[in-house]
Amino acid sequence: MHDSFLKVIGRMLAVVPQSTAAKNVPATDAMTPREIWLVLIGLMSGMFLSSLDQTVVGTAMRTISDDLNGLSLQAWVTTAYLITSTVITPIAGKLSDIYGRRPIYMASILIFLIGSILSGFAWSMPTLAVFRAIQGIGGGGLMSLAFTIIADMVAPRERAKYQGFFIAVFGSSSVLGPLVGGFFAGANQILWIDGWRWVFLVNIPIGAIALYMVWRFLHVPQIKHNVKIDWIGVVTVILAVVPLLLVAEQGREWGWLSWNSIMMYTLGILGIVGFIVAEARMGDAALIPLSLFKSTTFTQITVLGILVGFAMFGAMMTIPLFLQLVVGSTPTESGIQMLPMVLGIMMATAIGGRVISKTGRYKALPVFGTGLLVVAFVWLVQINKDSDLWFLMIGMLIVGSGLGLMMQTLTIASQNAVEPRQVGVATAGATFFRQIGGTLGTAVLFSVLFGKIPEALKDIFSRSDTQAQIGAALNDPAIINDPANAGIIEMFTNSSSNPESLADSLSGNTSFLNGAADVLKAPFVEGFALSAQSVYFVALVISIIAFVLSWFVKAEPLRDKSGHQEAAEAAAAAH
Repeated sequence: MHDSFLKVIGRMLAVVPQSTAAKNVPATDAMTPREIWLVLIGLMSGMFLSSLDQTVVGTAMRTISDDLNGLSLQAWVTTAYLITSTVITPIAGKLSDIYGRRPIYMASILIFLIGSILSGFAWSMPTLAVFRAIQGIGGGGLMSLAFTIIADMVAPRERAKYQGFFIAVFGSSSVLGPLVGGFFAGANQILWIDGWRWVFLVNIPIGAIALYMVWRFLHVPQIKHNVKIDWIGVVTVILAVVPLLLVAEQGREWGWLSWNSIMMYTLGILGIVGFIVAEARMGDAALIPLSLFKSTTFTQITVLGILVGFAMFGAMMTIPLFLQLVVGSTPTESGIQMLPMVLGIMMATAIGGRVISKTGRYKALPVFGTGLLVVAFVWLVQINKDSDLWFLMIGMLIVGSGLGLMMQTLTIASQNAVEPRQVGVATAGATFFRQIGGTLGTAVLFSVLFGKIPEALKDIFSRSDTQAQIGAALNDPAIINDPANAGIIEMFTNSSSNPESLADSLSGNTSFLNGAADVLKAPFVEGFALSAQSVYFVALVISIIAFVLSWFVKAEPLRDKSGHQEAAEAAAAAH
């Protein structure tokens, strides 16, 4: 039944005509630079759509969560997207093997746009999380298939040059995203619609352009494989991932050893065992074939990707919050202040691409990349409420440089470590596990962040100097009569300085801090800064583990032929 349904969908998507040029390109021939560039235009259009959305949403998240009353739930908005994009990644790879890369890539854009429209009209944080999950289904296909198609077209040694353009797209969207997100977050209404809702609605014209570009230029010769969808693998991977994410997010409220948590642990473990058994039975048709892990390099790179994803997403999600809540930046300002991280990513990616292309070696890049992450988090763990902006920006530059050396290197290494016929599923698998790390990192580090706030506020409000300063401020007529202080004064009055109540306020709607007197909001700023230190300490530990592992990665020589050439030659030899 599932296979029949997929065949119908495949036929519907396949009605989009392939160009004559695409049909007549022999699979054994290397593509010309012009053909590669035309395909790149289509791929980069889709990549720009997905990456711009993530940076725009990240910048506007505080405004969104304040309006929907749920700052502490913002992890779910991010995690929901990551869960679905993670699960769909290997499925999209399998579907593209059956029906071709182009129709599945176009379907991914359409699903992403549907999720964007729904997100633009969300009425609560839970509904926004659900609609972002729909977006993630499309986003997962866009991100994984882009790198798979490049692997089809270009040999590993030359691949770094072309993948560098993807990173450039990521960098440019990271520059534009904060500006666009800040503009929409700062606008009260645009065309009678809340400004922040345009964070999602702006995807409509961009998506339409991307869809046309892909339809017009993405014509890649496709060697289709007779494979089946591993539905048991899909179900078991969901059972493995979702419960563990639930306990990571809710464990602080439930209690880490409560019955709810124990139930989630049990379901997660059963899901992992079931997934392994299902994949072993499916063989090469598995969602993620276990034969991939026969390669020591692929296994090492996969573990490294999980660790780097954990640290990367945690840092990228908490730094904008720190800038807005502690430094006092507006959403637009925080976006601009994130540029050092983007600059670091782009410079390091360009350097790494040149090294790989000229030498055919990549062994040193993961070592230097993870080493820079260690240095970055050693730097960031020292931040406090009085840290200068330049201090934080240096940390962001180092984080970006480390990530830039790692991102394309991990993808190329995983593709090069397996047989040509497995390049597609290896790319999807590597992306899947890196996103697993990112999803867990987001959930765990946000849990650490908001779990630490009550303890930090309790310590701060128990100090005599804090009590004296707040008491004096609440008796100062100038402060009491300032309308900007009304929200925070009401907060103190209603909570009676109860740290738990104050912590709940900080994790819900932080708009009461906007424009408030420094003396009144100082305890909250200090509490958030101390909690952020805990996040960066956890990221530091993960980065140290990744750094140690990177020394033991077995780097195999990079091949000189593209995936299409090798697959076609293997097929010809078989006949």
